[in-house]
Amino acid sequence: MVRLLGIDLPRNKRIAYALTYIHGIGLTSANKIIELAEISPETRTDDITTEQSVTLRNILENSDLKFEGDLRRFNGLNIKRLNEINCHRGKRHRNSLPVRGQRTRTNARSRRGAKKTVTGKKK
Repeated sequence: MVRLLGIDLPRNKRIAYALTYIHGIGLTSANKIIELAEISPETRTDDITTEQSVTLRNILENSDLKFEGDLRRFNGLNIKRLNEINCHRGKRHRNSLPVRGQRTRTNARSRRGAKKTVTGKKK
């Protein structure tokens, strides 16, 4: 089993797709990383040698990108700053509403959560 940046990569997956399990690495950056490490894109995670995993680890540590905990902390601090300055985006984050101008009269179910039924009011 290959472990990079505190994440266990899944077994028997192609290495490019396995690297995307690390927060902050998408498919494009995963392909660039395996190209730098001179690993074949068809290589499975189970077939990675120790030397290849060491080169992957070195590439990830020496890159100027943020991964995992650093990236999560960076994003969390940005949201916290928006909340503290009480801007529109901060208020939307606080109330668990869509932040980027989407409509909420219909849709927005993933952000707002499951429907809460309101009973009809008697006249």
